[in-house]
Amino acid sequence: MKKIQGSYITGSVTILVTGHKPELFFQKCVKRGVPVWDIKKQGKTECSGKVRLHDIKNIKRIRRETNYKIAFIDKSGTPFLLKRITRRKEIVFGLLISILLIIFLSNIIWEVKITSVSKDTEKKIVKQLNNYGVHPGAWSLSQAPPSVLQQKLVNDIPELLWIGVSKKGTTYYLEGVEKSIVKEKEVQGPRNLVATKKGVIKNMYVSKGLSKVRVNDYVEPGDILVSGKIDPAGESESDKKKNEGKSKYVTAEGEIIAETWYKTEVTVPLNANFELLTGEKEKKYSLKFGDFKVPIWGFGEPEYENIHKEINENPINFFKWELPINFVETTLNEKTYNKVKRTKEEAINVGIKQAKSELLLRLEPDAKIISEKILQETTENGKVKLILYMMVEEDIARADPIQGD
Repeated sequence: MKKIQGSYITGSVTILVTGHKPELFFQKCVKRGVPVWDIKKQGKTECSGKVRLHDIKNIKRIRRETNYKIAFIDKSGTPFLLKRITRRKEIVFGLLISILLIIFLSNIIWEVKITSVSKDTEKKIVKQLNNYGVHPGAWSLSQAPPSVLQQKLVNDIPELLWIGVSKKGTTYYLEGVEKSIVKEKEVQGPRNLVATKKGVIKNMYVSKGLSKVRVNDYVEPGDILVSGKIDPAGESESDKKKNEGKSKYVTAEGEIIAETWYKTEVTVPLNANFELLTGEKEKKYSLKFGDFKVPIWGFGEPEYENIHKEINENPINFFKWELPINFVETTLNEKTYNKVKRTKEEAINVGIKQAKSELLLRLEPDAKIISEKILQETTENGKVKLILYMMVEEDIARADPIQGD
């Protein structure tokens, strides 16, 4: 008979049957549903053949019904190979240690490569990565996913517009794109200073040019504040003779501080819930095989009333290959819920602060909010809605080139 497929994995045994017409014993086995192959006649009263390891019980049962004698003369297959290996404990121990060592070394960060950024930005990236614990020699399984590292780096390094983080084997690859700081093009040659917003002039500091407005004047966007064209009428008699009555053009320079106005809306709830982390936390570690988890450290649940979970999964590497096993780090943070009940006055104060903060984000760094006024105040559905009128002092001057006559 042909060899049974997969017999080496499950194990097979060669048996020697002794008796009158021994081939009849194998025929009896086949009738009972026991596969037999490689049947060989050894003599008139002896015949050998191979059977599966798990059919030995059936073979012994059939032998008890006959007068044949059976001897097991050979064994082959994975079960017997493993049994021979396990008898030599030093080999098993050495093999196990070697595998664990390879896995350990395959999950260490050996190199961090950073490309497409300047040297100064590269130094800042390296410094931040060290703060995150990402550096050569660190344990990669405890690191945050690349997507989280990307977001952290973009938030912590203002010079970065975007950065890509990927991990291949034992190396982290980072490729960044720096922000192009576009400075407003300096207007060359003769120019005026014009208003960018409507407002009332509060202070003027003119170093070059001819002032066209005075303090307390109201201006509209586009109005000339400081002119770069100086007419002969504004010159002395000697200058007029020297310039023969022609207009003179200069590069107007100065700072025009005006009082401007902004209308903003803000809504503040009277009852608010806040979720806060207390700082108490516990960590658990486990190995994940598909949907099945095996805990390896941190058993039981902490005695926290409310828990915020953070789960970080990293695949385990073997050389450059990812094994179908994930190392899972679970952080259990204690959290509390704070309920805040505000009075109407408190909600109004919170709303004013919030509106100021939002407005300052839209203004230039030197701008100042000098006053605010509540235009409308309504309370409905547990919320206070405010419409505010903000008064701001800011520089409204912008350079505007003078076109040639």
